[in-house]
Amino acid sequence: MMDKQEKKWYDKSQKAMVMFLYNLSRVANRDLYWGESEVNYINKTIIDAVIKKANALCPNSLALIGIYGSAATGDAYEKSDLDLMILINDKNGWVLADGFILDDIDVGYDIYCTSWDMLEGDARCSHSHLSKLFDSMIVYCKDKSSLKRLDEIKGKAAELLASDKRYDKANNAYCEAKKKFAEAYLTESLSKVRSCAGAAILFIEDAVMLYNGQYFRKGTKRTFDELKQLHLPFDLETKIMDIIRAETVEKIRSGLTELLVLVNEYLKVPTKKEPPSATNLWGTYEEMYSNWKHKMAEAASRNDIYSSFMNLLSLQYMFHEIAESIAVDDLEMMDQFNPQNLEENVRVFDQTLSDYLAEYEKVGLRPKRYGSVEEFAEDYCKAIQNH
Repeated sequence: MMDKQEKKWYDKSQKAMVMFLYNLSRVANRDLYWGESEVNYINKTIIDAVIKKANALCPNSLALIGIYGSAATGDAYEKSDLDLMILINDKNGWVLADGFILDDIDVGYDIYCTSWDMLEGDARCSHSHLSKLFDSMIVYCKDKSSLKRLDEIKGKAAELLASDKRYDKANNAYCEAKKKFAEAYLTESLSKVRSCAGAAILFIEDAVMLYNGQYFRKGTKRTFDELKQLHLPFDLETKIMDIIRAETVEKIRSGLTELLVLVNEYLKVPTKKEPPSATNLWGTYEEMYSNWKHKMAEAASRNDIYSSFMNLLSLQYMFHEIAESIAVDDLEMMDQFNPQNLEENVRVFDQTLSDYLAEYEKVGLRPKRYGSVEEFAEDYCKAIQNH
């Protein structure tokens, strides 16, 4: 006995299946119909064959079949193939996978299976090509529990795209684009540079889509149409096409650099920083003082350029880390690093530490200072006496 929600899922699926198969079934005789009806006949024959094979070889493996892509969006033309989500319950269902070419119409078909784990992977939104998950029109379902499970997976994906977690997904895609950008600078082969740039473009498209909580619903030929709907503050299509049209390694790299800079600025995550307080800044000044103050002077005395650089860099990263979540000035100092005068780097370090001390004192904090270690020990152990 189905509850109301299960019946809703089941009725929705059955309606889609009936309407689609009705439209296909109007093609009663292959020899009498051509054009769109020919495509319908082929598609119905393929679907029927998958179901027949499943019933014979793996009756418990086939969960459902959905149609997505051009056949579902209305973008199909005479040479379009059929995109099927053949969802299988277990490894036995892989027997349904196949690939073939119809010589009479010169069209290739890829009958690919999707496992529940693969669908769950799509729902984690590591990419933005999620039409198979969200938009598949169900034309066959063995039982209502599969529809319910599919709906639950869709719900998780939709919830992720509507949450702030999407910013992390967008950033991950952008980081993959940066890796391809780096690869484009590590080879001089035009073919490899162009391939790296192409991969970077795909990751960037994922990044901007996921950042906006969206996914690509249609095929490659509609990519720019869908991107335009995001109303980006820069012309992404032109930037991409400049890279694609570039004829030299240098022009590809230059265009890719410009694109990455624009996208990096666009993908800034809107964050609410905590106001600085004695609670969230406590101990940070002492940590900076302890970790690097005297190491800077010691490196200068030995003319150790490497240590001078790394100590200053460590302080810089600590400031960045604090400023990511707390509304304090993100102090910059690496632009002042001087490999020719390490004493100057000591001065830069001390001045920056002094600037941060001002932030510290604004919230009522003062570094703890003792005239001797005995004074520290006595003060430190007061809590024991009061316990």
